[in-house]
Amino acid sequence: MRIPGGGRGRGQHRRGLSPAPAVGRGRPDLRLGAGRRNVRPGAGLADRVVARHTVQTSIAEYTLVLNGVGEVGWRGVGDALRDAVAELRAIDLTYSPARPASLVSRLRRAEISAEAYPPLADIVARCAAMRAATDGWFDAWAVPGGFDPGGLLVGWAVERAAARLRTAGIENYAVVSGADLTVRGHAPHGGPWRIAVHHPTENDRPPMMLEMTSGAIGTSGVAGRRDHVVDPHTGEPANRLVAATVVGPDLAVADGYATALYAAGRAGLDWFPTKDGYRALFATARRPA
Repeated sequence: MRIPGGGRGRGQHRRGLSPAPAVGRGRPDLRLGAGRRNVRPGAGLADRVVARHTVQTSIAEYTLVLNGVGEVGWRGVGDALRDAVAELRAIDLTYSPARPASLVSRLRRAEISAEAYPPLADIVARCAAMRAATDGWFDAWAVPGGFDPGGLLVGWAVERAAARLRTAGIENYAVVSGADLTVRGHAPHGGPWRIAVHHPTENDRPPMMLEMTSGAIGTSGVAGRRDHVVDPHTGEPANRLVAATVVGPDLAVADGYATALYAAGRAGLDWFPTKDGYRALFATARRPA
């Protein structure tokens, strides 16, 4: 399939490339793609304090890379890291659909209203906005068992953890979860974050190298997570694409668009790319059986 703004014509199995982020060169600091777990920001400059930490929750695994400059110091970086990790764990306990006592699970059982809890109301409002923006291809209510914000929850968690880092004075960081990430500022080597985005199925293909100082990359449908997205119009698992990857300013939105594009397949061309800074990097169609 073709994504407007790049790629081949209709009927091709490969995807579009957005011109939004700069094309990167050199050794990557971060790698994204199926089975990729490499987060190697390399050595920092003399005035940098670099910390890396991985945390596992019921929602996802997250890796945080903090690049503290000068006066921030080890104590400041450590405090910021602990605060961000605490936020990710609190989100897991409070909003994970996998936890029966979470607010999302209680909302699904109609035990509470979203308005009673402002962060929950924010999640519901984001899901509603994404449903409208994607012609219904992202629909958190068209899921077996009721409301499930899983299509953007990881991105929402990452963005809230990133906000905690900024509040603590950390302006240079990367937060990675699977094939998703958000970055800001500079990598420890002093330049933009160099990100290798690997094709979701063609392992022998050279990765797309990007340089970013702000923004996010969200992916839906990577190998090993089959049947995790439902076609909201049929209730059946989506199977039109192998994967969809979207780049843009906010990871929760990029994740939502990637989920919608993965569910919609070619129909996603009617509304994608959007006009608000989000573009497709990959939209890989399944080959005919």
